[in-house]
Amino acid sequence: MTNLKGRVIGFGLTGSHCTYHEVFPVMQELVDMGAVVVPVLSYTVQKTDTRFGEAADHLKKIEEITGEKPIMTIPDAEPLGPKRPLDCMVIAPLTGNSTSKLANALTDSPVLMAAKATLRNESPVVLAVSTNDALGLNGINVMRLMATKNIYFVPLGQDHPYKKPNSLVADMTKIPQTIEAALEGKQLQPVLIERYPN
Repeated sequence: MTNLKGRVIGFGLTGSHCTYHEVFPVMQELVDMGAVVVPVLSYTVQKTDTRFGEAADHLKKIEEITGEKPIMTIPDAEPLGPKRPLDCMVIAPLTGNSTSKLANALTDSPVLMAAKATLRNESPVVLAVSTNDALGLNGINVMRLMATKNIYFVPLGQDHPYKKPNSLVADMTKIPQTIEAALEGKQLQPVLIERYPN
């Protein structure tokens, strides 16, 4: 597997607030592995307070973990293409809303601009979905991204097939392994996993 020491990894977060408690430890793990982690935040992450925490607290934690000022505007994300290229861009969590936009080439947030800039450089983009409609209306967008060059998925599965039958969530603990495989041009397998506890 690829060594992540010294690798520059963009880490985009979108508005699946309930998933942050799974994502922050992975961000820390990447830092501990020696990666330079560049956080990129959607506007929802920057401004929305929820029962899962306040935006200001999330921003503070992200900065403490990475030691980097988060990228919070589209103009600040654009240089991740030509001027400050990333070795890999991760989006975790990736909401259904952002999945739909990315699959249809819409670039209206810093996270989507960072992904576009990385794809422009033909570098890998790793997606860790967390959406209630991946097996519904958004299914076509998930499949379109799965068939797109240089895009890789963190293994994902149904988190609650009975209460939320259309929902898919990635196993966030597999983000580092997925990055390592993506840097070698490979999709970590199996990509479809069972997440629901028996």
